[in-house]
Amino acid sequence: MAASSDRPLNLHVLGICGTFMGGVAALARELGHNVEGSDRDIYPPMSTQLEQLGIRLHQGYAAENLDPAPDLTIVGNALSRGMPAVEALLERRLAFRSGPQWLGETVLGQRRVLAVAGTHGKTTTTSLLAWILDVAGRAPGFLVGGVPENFGVSARLGSGVDFVIEADEYDTAFFDKRSKFVHYAPQIAVLNNLEFDHADIFDNVAAIQRQFHHLLRIVPGNGYVIVNAEDARLREVLAMGCWSQVVGFAIDPGVEAEWHARLDAGDGSRFTVLRHGEPVGEVAWTLLGRHNVMNALAAVAAAVAAGIEPRDAIGAATTFRAPLRRLQLLAERDDIQVYDDFAHHPTAIATTLAALRAHGARRILVALEPRSASMRLGAHQADLPLALAMADRVWIARGAGAEWDTDSLLAALAGRGRVSADAATLLTELAAEIREGDVCVFMSNGGFDGAAQRFARWLVQGRSGQPLPEDHEEPKS
Repeated sequence: MAASSDRPLNLHVLGICGTFMGGVAALARELGHNVEGSDRDIYPPMSTQLEQLGIRLHQGYAAENLDPAPDLTIVGNALSRGMPAVEALLERRLAFRSGPQWLGETVLGQRRVLAVAGTHGKTTTTSLLAWILDVAGRAPGFLVGGVPENFGVSARLGSGVDFVIEADEYDTAFFDKRSKFVHYAPQIAVLNNLEFDHADIFDNVAAIQRQFHHLLRIVPGNGYVIVNAEDARLREVLAMGCWSQVVGFAIDPGVEAEWHARLDAGDGSRFTVLRHGEPVGEVAWTLLGRHNVMNALAAVAAAVAAGIEPRDAIGAATTFRAPLRRLQLLAERDDIQVYDDFAHHPTAIATTLAALRAHGARRILVALEPRSASMRLGAHQADLPLALAMADRVWIARGAGAEWDTDSLLAALAGRGRVSADAATLLTELAAEIREGDVCVFMSNGGFDGAAQRFARWLVQGRSGQPLPEDHEEPKS
């Protein structure tokens, strides 16, 4: 179902350990190409997945990584001018493409594309939508910005007509500043929500709305736009122009939408799906939180638009397991739970903590690495205190490159917060305070120096000693 070169090509992927670019590399390998790649930060789960596929990884962006010259270099948006590999690429006039462009040209052209966009929930919704189609026998291809537990890989070609892709609004490459998702030309587009993020490339939320409008411009008239009907900013995007069939979803019964959910458990672990106000089926699953119920509604609505029976879509959701690092329970001992979560935006942090509290958590301890560009630039600084309101204690790892002062955040946390110089210090302080009955959640969209895994291992080993740096094996490149 995917176009391919007549012969295997030698491909080099720059930025290969990013969640998107790692998936691109996996698809290229499945197409039969010889693939290797470079990245500044190499850590699991992506590095493990790539190594298992036989893909060689290079640490850093040295020019010699492109020796011998590959047939094609696929460039991720983490690369910029001035990096040795980029300068070598241009000076030697090597062939190159962005990841989204290569994907659109090589994989997506003959597929029915279901693209999941939004500030939050893309990875979970994409994974769930792919799983629903898979359970229905569609054998979809997919590319997810994480590793779905139901599949064990972040990307595959699939043998069916459908291809489900996580559609990011971030820019494409140093030479293409359009959002990635404009390269995908979806027949079904899911708009989960829209908030300000990516402060390094967008000046305001209106700039992001403009990119979402560009996405809607390439959805065909016989296609579908599945939209969060509760989101005022998405309504404004639709008002800018939409030429496709619009299907809304919501939990709030006062919001007009085709699809609704009724929460049968406050923590979101059980809910009833309604279509046009009539119950269609019930979901009982391991995921928590109102936000995941919304993700489920989006996936079910998109699957039905693709021809899946509603009851089949809802039934598949009951066997769905969250992608890795989406409130992933790493360890449990002595009535203590340790979670790893990808939350990197105040709204994601708040909804995750609300889900844990609704699930019965007594004391919530948060270890936060403000690693995203927006976090480091301080774009979310004013919103963090409210986002962390349900945390009983907060440790913030002040990483390199942070451009905001944490004093105001600590003041707003009123004695509940502490800034740690690094992950090792944070772990030592956290270990000294944790007690039975606590829920500890590590929040970062990066590696966090393996802090969550180190702490989980320390807990499983009976809390003997301290989770010191020497206990942590750095991912091999």
